[in-house]
Amino acid sequence: MSTYLIIEHFRKDCIKKLYQRFDEKGRMLPEGLRYVNSWIDESVTVCYQVMESESRELLQAWIRHWEDLADFEIIPVIDSAEAKRRVLGMD
Repeated sequence: MSTYLIIEHFRKDCIKKLYQRFDEKGRMLPEGLRYVNSWIDESVTVCYQVMESESRELLQAWIRHWEDLADFEIIPVIDSAEAKRRVLGMD
């Protein structure tokens, strides 16, 4: 299972539409993509989400539901314990 930080940049004239769609349809996550948590900046223009998935393709399938309302960055991330293992060469 891989973990991803998703950064959504809401399109200026689409924020209300985005929240309306979310209220009507939910997150629209494909099977196998797990939402962990999210945070919105105070200006309500950027969303930072953490998701887990076996494949990046599932993220792309989810993004297709929202790409008319926001632009997305996908950043694969690891937790701090894994980073330490990698840096110190611990197996």
